[in-house]
Amino acid sequence: MASLASNLSWNSSSWLNNRTLTRSTNEGIKISDKSSDFVILAQKKAKKTRKIILIEDVTDVGKKGQLLDVKAGFYRNFLHPSGKARIVTPILLKEMKVEEERIEAEKKRVKEEALQLARIFETVGAFKVKRKGGKGKQIFGSVTAQDLVDIIKAQLQRDIDKRIVTLPEIRETGEYIAELKLHPDGVFQG
Repeated sequence: MASLASNLSWNSSSWLNNRTLTRSTNEGIKISDKSSDFVILAQKKAKKTRKIILIEDVTDVGKKGQLLDVKAGFYRNFLHPSGKARIVTPILLKEMKVEEERIEAEKKRVKEEALQLARIFETVGAFKVKRKGGKGKQIFGSVTAQDLVDIIKAQLQRDIDKRIVTLPEIRETGEYIAELKLHPDGVFQG
């Protein structure tokens, strides 16, 4: 069998018109005569997988922006018609790289802004909230995160979201520490 695969040759005057059919291990079948060569290559099977990029999150498959190899039928019948994936091309890879760089630059900018805001809070120190009070240390109403956001906006001319402010329950006069989650990597206390 090995000798058959490595070299196969025969002569047939009626079919090949005095041409020789030869086969070597690394090449296709060659039909040759003195004037020209003709090469016959066996057909390859179709690729059974496709290299894709997900455009949106797909349950049990992957997350947005992820590169995957999926079966051709799954891509053709589900992912492509629903617009959840695209076949990877060099142009698409370049677009992905540009988008990743843009996202990284945005993350860096947000982090720098959060650090700058933290430095401002450190220099200001404390914020005073005025409330009418009753007997002793009690105050009427409570101090909320929105109250603190309003004071920060008035004093520093900075807009911050009240959802990043965490306050203990304030129903008496005194000093309290508020936490501001300025960035996912860090929390400022002051």
